[in-house]
Amino acid sequence: LIWQVGFQKILTLTYVDKLIDDVHKEFRDKYRNEFQQKGTLGILNGTFDFKDDFMRLLREAEESSKVRAPTVMKTFEQSLKSQKTVKCMIETRGEKPKEKVKNKKNKGSKKDATEAVAAAGKASGGEKQAPSASGDREELTKDEILQKNREEFFKRHSKAGEKSRSPKPEAQKEKGKKPRVWDLGNSNAKVLDYSNSAANGSTEASPLKEFDPETALGDRNREPGRLYDLEYESDDEAEEEKVVQNPSKPSAKKGGLGGMFGMLKGLVGSKSLTREDMDPVLEKMKDHLIAKNVAAEIAVQLCESVAKKLEGKVMGTFTTVTSTVKQALQEALVQILQPQRRVDVLRDVMDAQRHRRPYVVTFCGVNGVGKSTNLAKISFWLIENGFSVLIAACDTFRAGAVEQLRTHTRRLNALHPPESHGGRTMVQLYEKGYGKDAAGIAMEAISYARNQGFDVVLVDTAGRMQDNAPLMTALAKLIAVNAPDLVLFVGEALVGNEAVDQLVKFNKALADHSMAQTPRLIDGIVLTKFDTIDDKVGAAISMTYITSKPIVFVGTGQTYCDLRSLNAKAVVAALMKA
Repeated sequence: LIWQVGFQKILTLTYVDKLIDDVHKEFRDKYRNEFQQKGTLGILNGTFDFKDDFMRLLREAEESSKVRAPTVMKTFEQSLKSQKTVKCMIETRGEKPKEKVKNKKNKGSKKDATEAVAAAGKASGGEKQAPSASGDREELTKDEILQKNREEFFKRHSKAGEKSRSPKPEAQKEKGKKPRVWDLGNSNAKVLDYSNSAANGSTEASPLKEFDPETALGDRNREPGRLYDLEYESDDEAEEEKVVQNPSKPSAKKGGLGGMFGMLKGLVGSKSLTREDMDPVLEKMKDHLIAKNVAAEIAVQLCESVAKKLEGKVMGTFTTVTSTVKQALQEALVQILQPQRRVDVLRDVMDAQRHRRPYVVTFCGVNGVGKSTNLAKISFWLIENGFSVLIAACDTFRAGAVEQLRTHTRRLNALHPPESHGGRTMVQLYEKGYGKDAAGIAMEAISYARNQGFDVVLVDTAGRMQDNAPLMTALAKLIAVNAPDLVLFVGEALVGNEAVDQLVKFNKALADHSMAQTPRLIDGIVLTKFDTIDDKVGAAISMTYITSKPIVFVGTGQTYCDLRSLNAKAVVAALMKA
């Protein structure tokens, strides 16, 4: 093992790389047979007499470095510049300097070839005109030469443009506008026309034989009824290893003792952390979190809590301030995503079964976040775990809301027909049309589920903005009257600061408009559209930090199987990715 520390300003050792290579080759060639015969135990127990060989190689390396004489810089008298006269530096009008022409010729073989072709073209065009042109150029001024060159340039380009335009009329022979045909479209409009359907909104409007289970289920190799964790592969560890393996590269550029000792001072834990040390790192971390969709206010609070936790702490050996702060921030983020109260839906459903009552889940959220779609995914997951589901269509405002749930119900029954469950219908829709009181429909649905022996009731509500007081009052009434077992807020992963505003105002509205002394608030979160954000997963942090409520489900696609449980470490890995 050779360990060498060299200071470039004090001692220049140019032969070190060559010496290490020579030692490596010599040692390998000398003991190769012994390694092959004895194996690992022979290497550990054996002794190697290599001192004389090493000293010989060292002397040879030192002598080879002495043989090479250091290069000496030329004096001004020895350079080509000193041999130039004043006369050769004077340029006359209309004449190119000889030195520049020579330099241009030496630039590359490609330019020489193009110049040769151009010269041959001019010579073939007319040899008689060449002398007269050169004579005219000598008489013309510099401005006139430039003007003449411009005219020739425009003439050449106008001729080329005419040649390129000539074939166009042939391509434009076919006149008239043609309709666009999409790749995934259907050219037959009659197939898409449902206006003459006699069913008029009945369950037979779309035949079941057109339904493809493959497209609805997605992954066929999955385990039925299992809720998989989110997965994310991070390259941060590999990047950190690269940085650790080459720690001396930045200091080599600085050179001298200052660079070497500065690096060691930055690595070795020789002092406790102060706020001044952490401020630049925390500022970068805050900007990084905001760029990943974490709400700005929450990013500031997170960095403040990390700074208070680390202030006065002594760093470990060979750790930097950046790595210490980053590790503390990662631990804080994982702790945020793993709240104290965990929602276990399957356990709670089985507990409700023992008490012979349905387990009621209410979905709420703003418009267009995917409440109905993710309600259908959760229904499919519950059915695969052996529970029967009643869907209550309490969105009596949005056009097509009931029809959407009816389609999901029909498709879920096609995937899990009653014949596969002993004649028992696993999912059913309870609806009373549009314009009715949502709280009353939910109450009737829960009573119907209790009488018919359904295990779970999923209540779909209308989307509403958090600032709409009348609609928020209606939602608070629905929750207060029916007392669901679980209230899930459905939010999309695309939002940042808006997620905080939505959650705070939904919780506040439920508290203000509730008639009970202890108002019922949001119990958990369903985070949707997670497949659209890549590594900008900050909405998950914003939502859990502001309410301390767990993320129960994560929607990751369009099929019924695209439902996941939150993996805190995977989310934090995506969040900390550069």
